[in-house]
Amino acid sequence: MSPDRRNDPNAPAAVSDSGDTRRRKSVLRRLGRLAVCCLSGFLILSLTLVMLYRYVPPPATPLMLLRSAEGYGIRKSWRPLDKMSPALVRAVLASEDQRFCLHFGFDWGAIRTAWEQYQSGDGELLGASTISMQTAKNVFLWPARDWLRKGFEAYFTTLTELAWSKKRIIEVYLNIIEWGPGIYGAEAAAQHYFHKPAAKLGANEAARLAAVLPDPLDRSASRPDDDVLARSAFILRQMPRLPVRLPLPCGAGL
Repeated sequence: MSPDRRNDPNAPAAVSDSGDTRRRKSVLRRLGRLAVCCLSGFLILSLTLVMLYRYVPPPATPLMLLRSAEGYGIRKSWRPLDKMSPALVRAVLASEDQRFCLHFGFDWGAIRTAWEQYQSGDGELLGASTISMQTAKNVFLWPARDWLRKGFEAYFTTLTELAWSKKRIIEVYLNIIEWGPGIYGAEAAAQHYFHKPAAKLGANEAARLAAVLPDPLDRSASRPDDDVLARSAFILRQMPRLPVRLPLPCGAGL
């Protein structure tokens, strides 16, 4: 070591600082590579599942598994859309998403209204969830009301709208949605509440089933309370306003 460096009290510190900087950069590079790998893996997995479920029925949803762990069990039976009563499709659209055929997954008018109510109300952001959004969150995500989940919900909603037809979205929705304790999908709900297949449901039965959807654990279509009766009456009034071509309300491309 030269006399100048021996006499320089800052020299060792400079060497140490340089080593610390290199270590920090190395750690940051590793974290960056890990983040890229995680993001790439998530994108590949999510795209694979979305494309797979375009053709294959989802075997289970996170909510089904959670309810099963809580002791409810899982009762479900997949049915294609053309094996369901057109009245049920009409009733669910009238209840949950009357603009289903007109939006690309997000009903911005309803979202704006819900946000205004949230800002002036009790702090809960409710409503504005389209059938596309409900399908995405039920098939791919955990049940929660946090902003992280909502971000993933928007991502999967966009993917499903891009990859699936409207017909596929409503078909998956009607087969996986929770309709009671341990009851999932239209066929299981029709058998449980009315002891008949989903294809044989009439308008009144379909409206009662649709009225149960906002609170399936506490409402019953076969033993309706005042709320279910009022909601089903509203749905019956709304059903004639929907397009006539059901179960293809969005035309041949549904």
